[in-house]
Amino acid sequence: MARSTHIVTNQAPPLVGHDVFSADRALLAAIERHVAPDLLDTALDELSAFGRTCGSAQVQEWGVLANQHPPALRTHDRYGHRVDEVEFHPSWHRLLGKGVAAGLTAAWARPAGHVRRAAGFLMWTQVEAGNGCPLSMTHAAVPALRTDPALAAEWEPRLTSMIYDRDQRPAGQKAGALFGMGMTEKQGGSDVRANTTVARPLAEDGTYELTGHKWFCSAPMSDGFLVLAQAPGGLTCFLVPRILDDGVANVFLIQRLKEKLGNRSNASAEVEFDGTWARRVGDEGRGVRTIIEMVAATRIDCVLGSAGLMRQAVAQAIHHCTHREAFGGRLIDKPLMRNVLADLALESEAATTLGLRLAAACDDGGEQERAFLRLAVPAAKYWVTKRCAPVAVEAAECLGGNGYVEESGLPRLVRESPLNSIWEGAGNVQALDVLRALQREPSALDALLQEVGRARGADHRLDAAIKNLLTELADLEGVEARARRVVERLALVLQGALLVRYAPPVVADAFCGSRLGGDWGHAFGTLPHTLDLASVVERARPVS
Repeated sequence: MARSTHIVTNQAPPLVGHDVFSADRALLAAIERHVAPDLLDTALDELSAFGRTCGSAQVQEWGVLANQHPPALRTHDRYGHRVDEVEFHPSWHRLLGKGVAAGLTAAWARPAGHVRRAAGFLMWTQVEAGNGCPLSMTHAAVPALRTDPALAAEWEPRLTSMIYDRDQRPAGQKAGALFGMGMTEKQGGSDVRANTTVARPLAEDGTYELTGHKWFCSAPMSDGFLVLAQAPGGLTCFLVPRILDDGVANVFLIQRLKEKLGNRSNASAEVEFDGTWARRVGDEGRGVRTIIEMVAATRIDCVLGSAGLMRQAVAQAIHHCTHREAFGGRLIDKPLMRNVLADLALESEAATTLGLRLAAACDDGGEQERAFLRLAVPAAKYWVTKRCAPVAVEAAECLGGNGYVEESGLPRLVRESPLNSIWEGAGNVQALDVLRALQREPSALDALLQEVGRARGADHRLDAAIKNLLTELADLEGVEARARRVVERLALVLQGALLVRYAPPVVADAFCGSRLGGDWGHAFGTLPHTLDLASVVERARPVS
């Protein structure tokens, strides 16, 4: 019998054993909105089943174990032979198998594939964000490979397969394959045109040998990699297989694994090429143009990943406050805590709604939607990923001291939260990309304004924000110094327009009043007290 001092009271139960998809009303509504009626029942059943997987105690434990036992580099075997292998905990492989089986690399091969995958990716990030890197790279490699029909015919069925095959052997002998990417170098970072890796043509047409060093190589145990190198005709995109067709390992020398703030389960490596065999993808000198659609796809995944982290942080905070009592009542019923939770919930729903809208545009594929994505993707990537860290930190504070303890899961979310803002082009890169689109591609701004214009007249604060944005855009003289300000406003107007059209009025009213109308402070929990904050919180409450 337990002693009285060891009886535990007033602690929230674990948030496990629930359907992560069906409990996320904003995500559910987005699927119902963006998936065609003839596919909707299938998509809902599929995502609900995956939601139960994501909410299960076993899968969540795999996420914990994959982070507690990060990958280890083994450069040589016992006899001194170079092997360059990265060893992962079994939980990593279990998670990756589940992610592949759920279609998180198969968007290009299924109807409404991008929206269905986006919802799955957003949920899977809540289980284990590091696992999303190889899933994202594999998904994003497809449009780059399609610039070469022969390569696409060879590799696309492997990349869109729903079978995870972890064995190191030629990709042609596998039921499914994963891709990584190596773009940046130590002397250039985001300035990939400063790359010094050299590609020397070989006798066989389209084949080269590479010599150089990659500062960040994502998912180094993948079956293939897209990399940039300087060919005789300029910066060019190449496919580097991990294992060659004859079964011999390609020259792929892993120098070290990065010690990162978060993303601990995922291996990020420095890689040396020294006579490494590669196939050209696209024409010489057009490497950036070849790989740009891959970059756009990974940036959408940064938005979705941040939306997933925010959703998990908010769900944990609301769940805790639903069960925790203090000062004579439940925390969730306290007006000040309710204000904080509602504010966090608004940020989460706005991110989810925007992320799924980007995925829907990918499924559409029309000229208008492609123009919309050209401006909306870097703006969303800039803003949504930057909102993730403050949301995660505030959510941890909602749990008090419990949220600072590793077992709560919040510290892992906090460590992960800055990643998507830094990777795939940090904030300034995104802001400058928006400026390029504004100055060179007027159709992109037209498409975005048409999207926003569909909500005009529904909320006076949104209308005023649109007018102010147009004034800001009318004068692009010396705009670089205020680029972040412009992109922030653009992203907020887009989020506000989507919420006005699609969210419950109480959510749209709170977002427009605070984010667009200026009735807001500098910290979460400063929403106007006259709003129906209880309804906002209830909408975001996870069902356990």
